[in-house]
Amino acid sequence: MRTLADLPDLKSKRVIVRCDLNVPLDGSRITDDGRIIASLPTLNYLLGLGAKVIVISHLGRPDGAPVSKYSLEPVANRLGELLDASVTFSSTTVGEEAAEKVSNLEDGQVLVLENLRFNPGETAKDEAERLVFAKELASFGDYFVSDGFGVVHRKQASVYELPGLLTSSAGFLIQKELEVLTRLTQTPERPYAVVLGGSKVSDKLGVIDHLLPHVNQLLIGGGMVFTFLAALGHKVGSSLLEVDQIETVRGYLKRAEELGVEVVLPTDIVVASKFGADAEVLITKASEIEETPFGASGLGLDIGPESALAFAEVIRSAKTVFWNGPMGVFEIDAFANGTKQVAQALSDVDGLSVVGGGDSAAAVRILGFEDSAFSHISTGGGASLEFLEGKTMPGLEVLK
Repeated sequence: MRTLADLPDLKSKRVIVRCDLNVPLDGSRITDDGRIIASLPTLNYLLGLGAKVIVISHLGRPDGAPVSKYSLEPVANRLGELLDASVTFSSTTVGEEAAEKVSNLEDGQVLVLENLRFNPGETAKDEAERLVFAKELASFGDYFVSDGFGVVHRKQASVYELPGLLTSSAGFLIQKELEVLTRLTQTPERPYAVVLGGSKVSDKLGVIDHLLPHVNQLLIGGGMVFTFLAALGHKVGSSLLEVDQIETVRGYLKRAEELGVEVVLPTDIVVASKFGADAEVLITKASEIEETPFGASGLGLDIGPESALAFAEVIRSAKTVFWNGPMGVFEIDAFANGTKQVAQALSDVDGLSVVGGGDSAAAVRILGFEDSAFSHISTGGGASLEFLEGKTMPGLEVLK
């Protein structure tokens, strides 16, 4: 794969950088700037060489038309605070305003273009339509750097077509993501534990299937655990359950046993009378969710304290840990303990500890953990999972 070192002299050259600055917003306030911070090494490198840097990204899902709440202007403002450089913003992605601001760029300055997804060509299913948009973007630059790992699994104009129109390379963020994820799949130090949570088991089937032969322990929490409990014959009340995946899960449990992989499931569950901060809450055995006073309406919203301690013990004893998906509804204090205990244990690992992006990355920051507490916090989310599933990544293939 081509890297930044493969690009020729960049002084005074216009370099388009595809970042993933899809950050969570509360109005115009950025609630987690982790993805912006992750883009800084590549941007600072280019600025240090005297390049004129044009940052492009998406934010949210505006469906091909301008939507004010998805504007990248707050992101441009935050970049201006973090970079030791002049950062300007174009309220259009292509067209006259964007072209004029590109032409006014000076060496060592940054221009952020408006949300790529305000243009229908970015996510169009038709390749020709994507190519038209990519050519408009390409007209602004001399070189292209792909550094948005969170989108490399997509065939989108700025990810797939644009790199083919300019001399291009991967940025430092993509290089780092690939280095870490390759270690997870090819050269993990053992014991190797994978912790999976989140709401749906169907979202993680590919990862389970691909990683089972490689891991020593598989720990399951979050909403997806109830499909595992149902596969063992337990009733789960009104907890999240994917009935159509029960047989699939039984197959994975059998396969894990044959491979000698230890599957660690919760022994206790935090059950609520309803979903909400004002719900009645109690702790019960994982096999007795419907035997609480809540009966069949009981809702499992976190792994129990006994399970959280057991999970933490397995994690701390591992040399390689990959974690994707919270253990419960961590945004509500009553259901945050499982996720917090897993995060704390991960921060104590004497080895490689990887937080797999998405909700897990948001959780560790909301719960007060510094990024430096872990070996790596992926910016990828879905891209990280697809890489671990062994899928081909269009945005990476085009950089070879």
